[in-house]
Parts: sequence; C-alpha cells; structure tokens
Amino acid sequence: MKAVEQEPTYLPEVEANPQPSPYADLISVAKAAGREHWQIWNLFAYRPDVTSHLASFTEGVMRAPAPIDAGLRELIAAYTSYTNECEFCWRSHAAVAGELLGSHEMVRQVLEDVESSPLDAPRKALLRFARKMTLQLTAMDEGDVNQLRIFGWNDEAIYFAILVVALFNFYNRWITTSGVHPVSDETHRLHGKRLALSGYEPKNRLAGIRESASGA
Repeated sequence: MKAVEQEPTYLPEVEANPQPSPYADLISVAKAAGREHWQIWNLFAYRPDVTSHLASFTEGVMRAPAPIDAGLRELIAAYTSYTNECEFCWRSHAAVAGELLGSHEMVRQVLEDVESSPLDAPRKALLRFARKMTLQLTAMDEGDVNQLRIFGWNDEAIYFAILVVALFNFYNRWITTSGVHPVSDETHRLHGKRLALSGYEPKNRLAGIRESASGA
C-alpha cells in the first residue's frame, strides 16, 4: 500500500535516517498501512540511544501513580501546548485527554476558555498555574505554589504538575522548531486512543499499532 504523503519537517536528514528502534518500526508499520504517522517518531528514531531515555521519562511523568490522574496530566499537557501554540502537541494530547477523561467536548471547552469550562475550581487552579509557568516564568514564586495548596493540592501533586508543564514546554519547542506538522483529525484521534491505552513506552505503542494495522 502506498504511504500517505506528508509535509516534510525542517530536518530532512533527520527524517530520512531513522535508526533501528521501536520508533523506526512505528514509522514503517504506519507507512505500510498507508497511514499518516506522527513525525515526532522521526525525532525519536534518529538518535534512539538518547531519546529512549526521554520516552521512559515521559512515561513516568504522565503515567506513574500520582495525586493528579493521567487524564488531568494529559489535559495539562494539552493546555500547556495550546498556550505555546504548538498545534501538533495540543491536538495530540487533547485527543488523549478526551479519551482518558471521557469527554472530548469538555477538553475543547477547557482549551478555548478555562474559566467558563465545566472543570471544578481545583483543576482550574492547576491550569492557571500551568499558563503562568509557561508565559511568565520569572514571575513565579512561592505564592503560586501556596495558591494551589489552598485548593487542596499537596506537594506531590504540585511536583507532578510542574513536571508536566516543564516537560511539555520542552516538547513544544522541540516539535515546533524541528518542523513537526499536525496530522488529520482522524489520525490524531486514532493515535490518541492508542496512547491512552498503551502509554509512552514505544514497544507498547508498536504492539498496539500492529494489532490495529492487522485488523484494518
């Protein structure tokens, strides 16, 4: 089956040289099925000796047991990315958040306007924190942390909130500057479902995409 044509990234040598790894396999399986692939896989596949650590770190930040559930961590990731105008990241993680939280409409409302969204006050406080940390880092101080405590978040929860926001500020810059493009709504939804089920370890994601491809 002919692979779907996708707009190239800004790093053609990186994109053209995936090294043996689960991410290279993810790209191959998607292309063999005639489907779009997430171009972030090209960034991971170029130097898997380095990026495998990033994948494991991301799995821990986003899926380890924590006072902030995985769905809310995905929503924070999507909101941080939306704030940074990183379309690939916000669309990708909005899809995952919608799956885990059971409402894509609620996620859309949050991204468009946190204050009028149906989130409760403690969760809105986390997203305000994420926005300030992203846009006004030098203005952050202990008062911002204490404000989250007022809404019932303990230090472990705040620790994970900071991790998620910091991680996705990194991803947004890596993705945007490397020229990773968003994919179709259908492909974002498809990968969002897979990521919600399998997490961030590439071997688990590869098993899911192979199962889906074989059933297509």
